[in-house]
Amino acid sequence: MIAEPLNLTVSLRGTREIRDNCQLFRLTGLLDAFSEPTFRKVLGSKIDEGPKHIILDLSQIDFVDSSGLGALVQLAKQAQTATGTLQIVTNARVTQTVKLVRLEKFLALQPTVDAALENIKSS
Repeated sequence: MIAEPLNLTVSLRGTREIRDNCQLFRLTGLLDAFSEPTFRKVLGSKIDEGPKHIILDLSQIDFVDSSGLGALVQLAKQAQTATGTLQIVTNARVTQTVKLVRLEKFLALQPTVDAALENIKSS
């Protein structure tokens, strides 16, 4: 399984893999107002391509602002509309930001990629 590099921004980098009937995006850097439009455009088009189940590995993300949170909510809605799911693997910083705005249940936060894969298989 080869990770396909994503064309994002200088401050946000990532790869995409397709495995176990889902798309796994591994991202590093900043998910903020600068990177959000490109993030939304690139990932939105990949969700449309399929498979419809999405795992976002944000465990290497250094910072998420309100623009980034808005993009995550939009991706979750897009995945639901496409009859898929969105699982988000987080680190302590991302989890704290998401919990501040009480979106932890809606965004289906997971501690590891394996836990996210199990959650998709059981749904």
